[in-house]
Amino acid sequence: MESPLSESLHPNAPHHLPSFITAPGDTDVLMVAVGIFLIVAVLAVGNFYLHLHTMPERMAHKSQKLQFEIVAVLGLLALFTHNHLFWVIGLFLAMIDLPDFSTPLRRIAGSVEKMAGVAPEPDAAEAPDHAAPRAAKISDVVKTSAAVDEIKSKIQRDLKRGPGNA
Repeated sequence: MESPLSESLHPNAPHHLPSFITAPGDTDVLMVAVGIFLIVAVLAVGNFYLHLHTMPERMAHKSQKLQFEIVAVLGLLALFTHNHLFWVIGLFLAMIDLPDFSTPLRRIAGSVEKMAGVAPEPDAAEAPDHAAPRAAKISDVVKTSAAVDEIKSKIQRDLKRGPGNA
């Protein structure tokens, strides 16, 4: 007597089917596993790509603000235009330490203003110190004015002595 299973199968069908073939109406476990793996793989590759893509920006983060901004713009241009030359230029720029020209020039300008007797302009890059107590500011003013008065008195005394008696 034949089994009822063999009667339902086509005579040319194999009697032993592989495990990944499911019966009608059952969940295809292999397809679900491959789908989950594919989603995880796409997210992992995308995360790696974006992490690699932002490497020049992370390298330039420790440098000057202007250099960081230029590297960030080059990175965005490379991302949106798919032009890898922008990314390479940004990477090279992030590796190079640009010299700081603004600080010496700012100090020279401040010294020239002091020599000319012009009050120096407040620096826009430096934030005002609101956290310092007012008493400390007043004592600094008193110390500074005392030092200025002492210098003025020395200058007046030297002027009274004459040019050859200094």
